[in-house]
Amino acid sequence: MPVPNSDLVQVKSIDIFTPIVDEPEIMGEISACNVTNDIFAMNVPEVSGMLVFLAINKNTPMNIAEGILRGIKRFMEQKINSKVVGGHTIYSEWPLIGGEASGFVNKNNLIRKHGVKKGDKLILTKPIGLQAIMAAYRLQKDSPEMLEEFSSNELSDSIKLAINLMTTSNKGVVNTIYTYNDFSFIHAMTDVSGFGFAGHLREMLQNSGLSAIIETVPSIKLSKKLSEEYGYAFNDCLCSETAGGMLIALDPSKVEDFCNALSSNDVSNWIVGTIDNKEDELVRISKKVEQIEISKV
Repeated sequence: MPVPNSDLVQVKSIDIFTPIVDEPEIMGEISACNVTNDIFAMNVPEVSGMLVFLAINKNTPMNIAEGILRGIKRFMEQKINSKVVGGHTIYSEWPLIGGEASGFVNKNNLIRKHGVKKGDKLILTKPIGLQAIMAAYRLQKDSPEMLEEFSSNELSDSIKLAINLMTTSNKGVVNTIYTYNDFSFIHAMTDVSGFGFAGHLREMLQNSGLSAIIETVPSIKLSKKLSEEYGYAFNDCLCSETAGGMLIALDPSKVEDFCNALSSNDVSNWIVGTIDNKEDELVRISKKVEQIEISKV
């Protein structure tokens, strides 16, 4: 939305989903991270604020609702230096958490989802596999016998990592981008969420006449094995993610420099693929794909 008499545009996004953890404050942080990452995905440097949406059952204890709101407030204020500016709460049979975030950016600094070029390299800033790991989180509580073949310590470590990832903002990526006077070498960018790694990559290819090959898959430790055990589409890179990393298409000549810049800002990153022109809008997994298990970032 253009701001009259200026070069600024206002970017808005709304996202609402069901809880995935039992701890109210952590769930609030995950929700705020997921909502605001949509703003950072367009290279907006700051989130102006968040309008919170919360739907709870009439029988929900008030301390749970308060905990969710505390988590959202904590994330907004302490992790991205923003604020909650209002919101709306309703009663519903299904719990729903989310809201709307917004921010302002110079129209010339916007980085959109589309714009990939042949030869671009792809960078991903968080490992995938959250869907399978959070399924294990639930099974640990409800049906631990289904996880007997897995190390409980390794599972707990992977769950902690997953929660850490889901409460870590992608703002660090944007901060890194703005350290460059000229960042036109970044051609397209999106965050990875519900459609999964390959699904969001396919979105980046729309109307481009180009394709992409995934050559490296960084994943949370045990997520591949859990996905194979419980039927998630890990091998196709289509597992759903929540508050996932940034997927960036950029000029190959700048890859090493930008990866180093991300690392210097404590943003994990992996070169995961290449844009080519094999077949219009085709995303394929290399037959020699490198699988990297991540146990900490």
